[in-house]
Amino acid sequence: MFTGLISDLGTVRSRTAAAGAERLEIEADSDLGRLAIGASIACSGVCLTVVETTRRRFSVDVSPETLSRTTLRDWQAGRRINLERSLTLGDELGGHIVSGHVDGVATVSDRRDEGDSIRFEFEPPRGLERLIAGKGSVAVDGVSLTVNEVASNRFAVLIIPHTARVTTLGGLRAGDAVNLEVDMLARYVARLLETEA
Repeated sequence: MFTGLISDLGTVRSRTAAAGAERLEIEADSDLGRLAIGASIACSGVCLTVVETTRRRFSVDVSPETLSRTTLRDWQAGRRINLERSLTLGDELGGHIVSGHVDGVATVSDRRDEGDSIRFEFEPPRGLERLIAGKGSVAVDGVSLTVNEVASNRFAVLIIPHTARVTTLGGLRAGDAVNLEVDMLARYVARLLETEA
C-alpha cells in the first residue's frame, strides 16, 4: 500500500531476461537504507517486489502480465522513474490510498503552463474514464493527483512546481504514455453496481 507521495527518483540501469520474466536493476538517487529482499516498492506507480538490493540499487522481476498492462514494456536503461517505498504503521497518510495495481496506460494529450504550475490533460484507456471524477484522486506514474476537470474521454490535473521538480511529471510531453491508477473506491463502487445490474 502506498500514498502516491514520491520519496525518491531512480534510474533503470539494466534490463535482462529472468526465468519467464524480465529483471530490472534500478539505481536510486539517494541511499535506500534497509530495503529488504521481498519488500514492495512502487516504480512509477507499479508495485514490484525487491529480489536483490544494495545501498543504492535494487532489482525487481517483472511478469509478462505487468509488462503488457503498464509502461514498463518500454523501459530501457537510462529511464528516470518515480519511487515510493510501501507504507508502514505510523506513516503520515498524505496523498491518497494507492495500491500500485495499475489500471491502464493513459496518454498525455496536452501540456500547458499556467503561471508556475503545469496543466496536463490525459486520455485514459476506454472504460476507465467513467471511474474518474472531478475533485477525485488518481495516481499518474505513481504520483497522487487531484482531478481538476473531466470532459468526455479526458481529464485534467494541475501540478505545482514542487511536484514537477521532485517527480518525473515535469518532463512529460504530449504523446507520452503514463501508468494510471484510478481511485480504489471508484473501482469497487463500479464493481458493486455491475453485480447489482
